[in-house]
Amino acid sequence: MTTGIVLIAIGIILFIIEATDPGFFIAIPAGVLITLGFMFIFFPGQVLSIWTPLVVAAVVLPLMFISLKFYQNISPPSKPTTTMTTSLEGETAQVVKEIEPNNISGKVKVSGSKIWSATADEKIEVGEKVKIVKAEGVKLVVERLEEL
Repeated sequence: MTTGIVLIAIGIILFIIEATDPGFFIAIPAGVLITLGFMFIFFPGQVLSIWTPLVVAAVVLPLMFISLKFYQNISPPSKPTTTMTTSLEGETAQVVKEIEPNNISGKVKVSGSKIWSATADEKIEVGEKVKIVKAEGVKLVVERLEEL
């Protein structure tokens, strides 16, 4: 019985580790240990029988499929998207922090969510629409939409 309790405790610890660090994939060994622990407690004479691998497989295989489905749901469905600054040329944006000439402290919101540092040849107030003329490193060079 002590062996069963120890196996269950180790299995629970492994499940906790898995919950705090998903992807470590120790839920299956944890399931095996917990299953064996319960077998040691409730069926001590059957632990080393022919039925042990079958019982463990019957418990662990569904656990494995559940774990795989869980990881498929929490992982991104595709490669993460990246935005290169050169791909923003020609896009429109809205000024969210005043743009000063020759200063990159200005900020623009592109595509409704991403905020980029921006500069321009003139002062542009918050709320104005701008067109991205070019990208220089991580900053954008913009101009007022009215000028176009």
